[in-house]
Amino acid sequence: MNYTISALDEYFVTHYSDYVRLAALQGYEKPEMVVPARDGGVEKKDPALMRLVYQEKCKDLLAQLKEEQADTDYTFSFRFLTFSEKLRRPFEKYSFAKVLPPILAAHQLTPEEAGERLTIEPKFWKKIVKGTLYPEKNTVLALALVCGLTAMDTENLFNACGYEFDEKSVRDIVVRFLLEQKVFSRELITQCLAEYKIDCLPIK
Repeated sequence: MNYTISALDEYFVTHYSDYVRLAALQGYEKPEMVVPARDGGVEKKDPALMRLVYQEKCKDLLAQLKEEQADTDYTFSFRFLTFSEKLRRPFEKYSFAKVLPPILAAHQLTPEEAGERLTIEPKFWKKIVKGTLYPEKNTVLALALVCGLTAMDTENLFNACGYEFDEKSVRDIVVRFLLEQKVFSRELITQCLAEYKIDCLPIK
C-alpha cells in the first residue's frame, strides 16, 4: 500500500461518522455511550467515540467496509433552479456563477478550460457558468479535484449552492482528504477513488 492510501485510511477512520453503518460491521464493538453522571443522572459520551479509529480491530473493520462499499452518491451533473432561486438570481452577490470565475482565475484557469476537464456536455456547462443551471454536489467535487482547488475554495463554491461536506459520506471524506492534502496527481486521485470504490464523479 502506498503512502497516500495509508494516509487516506488514517484520515478516513478518524472522520467517517455513519454510525449506523459502522455498527453493522461484523466484529464492531459498540462502546458504552451512556454512563452514570456525578449528579446521579446519566451522561452521554461524545458520539465521535464510535468512529473506527477507536476500534481495536480498526484495520479489519476498515477492510470490511471497503469490501462492502458501493458508490450510491450518483446524481446528474446539474439541477434546475427553483422558482425562488430564479427570482433571487439577479440580486445575489455570491451565486455559483459569480463565485466560480475568480476562484478559477486564482488557479490560472478559465471556466471554459475547467469544463473541458469534466464529462459534462458543453451546452450544460455553459448554462452552469452563466447561472441558469446549478451544479450538483458531485460536479463541484469533481471540479475541485481536476482544477487543483483548495478545500476553502470548494467550501466557498458549496456555500453558493447550499452544500457542505458530509462526514457520513465516504465520497465527501475521500475528496476532502485529497483537497486538504493537495493531492492533485491524476494517478493518485484515481487510486484513492478506486480504493473506496467512488466512481460517480464526472471527471474526464
